[in-house]
Amino acid sequence: MSERGRTADDDIAATATLARGRGEAGPPSLHAVTWLVWAVSAAATVQLAPSPVYVALAIGVALLVVAAHGRDTALSAAFPLLLAAGAAFTLIRIVLTAATTHGVGTVWVTLPSATLPRVLGGFTVGGTVEAPVVLGAAAEGFAVMGIIAAFAAFNAVVSHAELVETAPRAFHEPGLVVTVALAFVPSTVTAVRSVREADRARTGGRVVRRGRLLRQLVPLLESGMERAVALSESMDARGFAHHGPGAGERAAGWSGLVCLVALGGAFVALVGGAEDVGLILGLAGVVALVAAVAIASRGSGRVRYRQRRISRTDALVMAIGALAPLGLIGVGVTGDDTLRWVADPLRLPTVNVLACLVVLLLAAPVAVPPAR
Repeated sequence: MSERGRTADDDIAATATLARGRGEAGPPSLHAVTWLVWAVSAAATVQLAPSPVYVALAIGVALLVVAAHGRDTALSAAFPLLLAAGAAFTLIRIVLTAATTHGVGTVWVTLPSATLPRVLGGFTVGGTVEAPVVLGAAAEGFAVMGIIAAFAAFNAVVSHAELVETAPRAFHEPGLVVTVALAFVPSTVTAVRSVREADRARTGGRVVRRGRLLRQLVPLLESGMERAVALSESMDARGFAHHGPGAGERAAGWSGLVCLVALGGAFVALVGGAEDVGLILGLAGVVALVAAVAIASRGSGRVRYRQRRISRTDALVMAIGALAPLGLIGVGVTGDDTLRWVADPLRLPTVNVLACLVVLLLAAPVAVPPAR
């Protein structure tokens, strides 16, 4: 077999189908569904309590979970990179908001300003930089970073092969595509390391800054294109998505269309104030969605082999994790105003001990012994 053929086989086995264990660090201690419920609960917790104190607590819990259950895979190695991307997003948000929002509160500094033409919005870029604007943008960006941390931790601890196998058979191919997309960050990091090592080898270990960007960028883009082409050829050779739609898939497609129309009609009805009609259409849309998934799954010819069952430990961890957002909803109903923090008037965030304990429920996976 040619080198290109072997590369294609390795990519399709390790990246697209995740090799059913090849390249994995053994089965994780918790089921993939458990980690999915945990990630959704963590993201919902950050949404319900976006105060910087609770967000910092949720990020700390995510770090503990990764330290306890992080897997020795390239996908797990992307966790710090995703956190860095969240921090970069927060900084960009602060700069853009501070440069375009004015007249809110205490002025920290005044920068040169320019007013854009009315065609481009007519707002002023630059000028005064106010404390409430900067701190409010920082708090909102920090909350987004908390959500990124939750799903980055999920990406670091879950078995992606088990996640694809657990999904309904109707979602197998879309799940496979999403899994390949998740492998983009770690594969890019690995390619950057390889290009840097090759560049150092050519220069005898010396750091040659002149032309370094071009020497590293071109091989990175070229190798990425070669891997993408090899992966697509391998998936095509294995007949990925080649079969024509059957009767069940057609029925599922029509059910999906009914679902979209019903949910769209429910949204329009709610906007128009017709709540009864919106409720009926919403229920019809949900029923059509469930029917579409069931019909498509039944018509699929895929067979699941020795699928791992959800254990009592998994059920307990899912239940404890789900209590975190439910508990914050209860805290919010009681009129607690510490869950959200506003920068105007400027004051330090306040803390509710009960809310902190509720957020710490997300640390339940840490009590489970990691897989050996």
